[in-house]
Amino acid sequence: MKKIFTLVLIVMLTVNLFAQVPQKMSYQSVVRDTAGKLVLTHAVGLQISILKGNANGNAVFVETHNLSTNANGLMSLEIGGGTQVGANSFASINWSTGPYFIKTETDPTGGTNYTISGTSELLSVPYALFAANGGVTGPQGPPGIGGFAHYIGELFGGGIVANVWKEAGVEHALIASLNDLSTGIAWSNLDTTLIGPTASSAINGQTNTTAIIAQAGHTTSPAALCDAYTAGGFSDWYLPSIWELEKFFISAFEINTALENDGNNSTVGFQQINDPYYWSSTEGGNTSAWNQNFNSGHASNSGKNWLYLVRAVRRI
Repeated sequence: MKKIFTLVLIVMLTVNLFAQVPQKMSYQSVVRDTAGKLVLTHAVGLQISILKGNANGNAVFVETHNLSTNANGLMSLEIGGGTQVGANSFASINWSTGPYFIKTETDPTGGTNYTISGTSELLSVPYALFAANGGVTGPQGPPGIGGFAHYIGELFGGGIVANVWKEAGVEHALIASLNDLSTGIAWSNLDTTLIGPTASSAINGQTNTTAIIAQAGHTTSPAALCDAYTAGGFSDWYLPSIWELEKFFISAFEINTALENDGNNSTVGFQQINDPYYWSSTEGGNTSAWNQNFNSGHASNSGKNWLYLVRAVRRI
């Protein structure tokens, strides 16, 4: 029986600027069939058109891509990095004269018989880009919520955005993995030996993760699971610190709502079962480590031998 595929489109809000002209724009989409099942590790052909003015406007740029969905049903690419169709380049787009729309045409078999199409307006991305065309002046940055290009609940970077902030005007984000990496595991196979200051940071989960794995005699831990995890082509995942994990709890509503509504049935939100405790990478003592309860919101210091859930994070 011939399957009909649908495409869920999520425009990624990362922009790469080379010199004074925007050259690429990150983009990600989810492909699933009519039963809601993800199309996993499957060849896909894609044609992307940037339309000016409205959803039926003239194409100012067209390109094609041949790629595959990953194990999560996601396909990621960079607009501007495909095979250009026609004379107009991505760099020639004048973003200050929008609005612009993105049209996607897809062949789920990996060829060029594009049978699925969809069009949506580009919002944050063009306005971040049009600074290169003189459309933004002064220190305020691109328009949007607080001048941020990304938002909590956005599928991006192999996961879902859980927090955004700025340091000296530079935007950063915490990205949570789309799935739990374990439904119950001890903090470490070494549950009575103190690691010390290198594993006790409340804000730097990467430092903690490295210290946990490096402990003499270490074999298994949530930190090791996160360190070995790869998704979206990224391998820089780690076990979140307790304050990073608390940011996940604060954003749990947006994260779970986004995952429930994106049609990606293989992903799950943060658990709200009887005892939904998640491990952090922050050590508490010789026999204890910090964890977060996703029902009550309480952070607590529990025995390292307790079996808790695990969620990975990466920071950009």
